[in-house]
Amino acid sequence: MGARRRVVGWGVTAAARCLAVLPPRWIRSALVAVSTGARPASYAEAESARGTVIAVSLRCAGPGCLPRSIATALLCRLRGAWPTWRVGVRTSPFGAHAWVEAEGRPVGEPPGTDRLHVLMTVPPRAVPGSRVVPDPSAVYPPVPPDPSAAPPSAPPSPAVPPPAVPPRAASSPSAASDPPGAPEPSRGPVGR
Repeated sequence: MGARRRVVGWGVTAAARCLAVLPPRWIRSALVAVSTGARPASYAEAESARGTVIAVSLRCAGPGCLPRSIATALLCRLRGAWPTWRVGVRTSPFGAHAWVEAEGRPVGEPPGTDRLHVLMTVPPRAVPGSRVVPDPSAVYPPVPPDPSAAPPSAPPSPAVPPPAVPPRAASSPSAASDPPGAPEPSRGPVGR
């Protein structure tokens, strides 16, 4: 491995370790911003990036799946590509895992990774007007509604007058027989 490749690998693993300690929504937001405009990574590109990350970082070579997956995605992005980044869980026995996919397959992961329940996905995102084609195997989050769009109007409902309210609501059993404006009956001493 060349010196330049090693230095770049150290840089992306350092950035990945910094991102990995953030709350999940911040990690996702950062990766969405970075992935915008990248073309989908090929399996060979993602595998090469993962190999570089593992070669320069013992933490990423071991059980550190979150920084490894982030670093792999960031290194691919430096080369103009983006793999699909995912985080998932299994319930029995419980376990969480982060990985990257390219061409619809997990990159360098053990069998069964594709059976995890996916919680977060950051696929390659095209910039409007570009020729980047997003990964068709990626699970895209729902698009938020356009706040400037007017909501669909409901058909007009027939005019219904409000229900008549009696001038005095019955607050006690004798209230129905009292004339309007009569004082309320005493409730006795309070606090005894």
